[in-house]
Amino acid sequence: MRIIFMGTPEFAVASLDALVNAGLNIVAVVTAPDKPAGRGMQLQQSAVKKYAVGKNLLVLQPEKLKDPSFITVLQELKADLQVVVAFRMLPEIVWNMPPMGTINLHGSLLPQYRGAAPINWAVMNGEKETGVTTFKLKHEIDTGNILLQDRFAIGPDETAGDIHDRMKLIGASLLVKTVHGLQQGILKEKTQDELISESEIKHAPKIFTDTCKINWNDKTDHIHNQIRGLSPYPGALTTLDGKVLKIYSSKKEYSAVNAVPGTMQTDGKTYLRFTCSDGYIYILNMQLEGKKRMAVEDFLRGYRQS
Repeated sequence: MRIIFMGTPEFAVASLDALVNAGLNIVAVVTAPDKPAGRGMQLQQSAVKKYAVGKNLLVLQPEKLKDPSFITVLQELKADLQVVVAFRMLPEIVWNMPPMGTINLHGSLLPQYRGAAPINWAVMNGEKETGVTTFKLKHEIDTGNILLQDRFAIGPDETAGDIHDRMKLIGASLLVKTVHGLQQGILKEKTQDELISESEIKHAPKIFTDTCKINWNDKTDHIHNQIRGLSPYPGALTTLDGKVLKIYSSKKEYSAVNAVPGTMQTDGKTYLRFTCSDGYIYILNMQLEGKKRMAVEDFLRGYRQS
């Protein structure tokens, strides 16, 4: 079976590596164009491109996915199947081209958490489990027929970054299983409508700055989950001495509070905490505007409360 793989970030590398190691026939890899980045604005290759070049795979980097020359190359490659992991939206002329269609790996148990940030929202909402889904692409985003799913637990203090790192390997394994199942003709597609009603669906839209701002009037559970769900990127936001403070990890304490929500308290040595509506959030790892990311103890060594 001739397969074209489409993906860009490091999350997608695990899936491509799994397909290659399974001996599947990857005839081309489609990824984002090189982009200038860093202090010197040097052209940087995507994580997928670096991997593909190292494996001597054909790499395609179209600026526009409807470009006639790119479409012609795809047609000439005569792929039986296209596999998409963490890539941009495909036009129908692309996803509908292979006879076996195009499959996508999504970081949730669809139809829950359709959208751009499924890992973040599952953690922010305090879910106890999540998973990965392989499904067939169609017009509406993340709504195609489901092929396979795998679920796993979310620990009470795990961050979105922790889940990302576990999920990329679990997803890669599920993707190989899916491709083998399609090869053998043994997979039965399920429509998402069979699984859940529209009113019960939780969504996973793109994360914006307002999503990151902490409301200290909320409960400790909600704020702790928000911090976990936005770590390591983009980070939960508040202010300290008039400067932006990013919080990457925390612990919570339920208790009666003796100050208005949002009040910062510290012993100047071991802890820095904020009051919430029903307790305290203790900051463990943080980054104050103009400084590097550090543990709270390191920060407090040089901190003088204004």
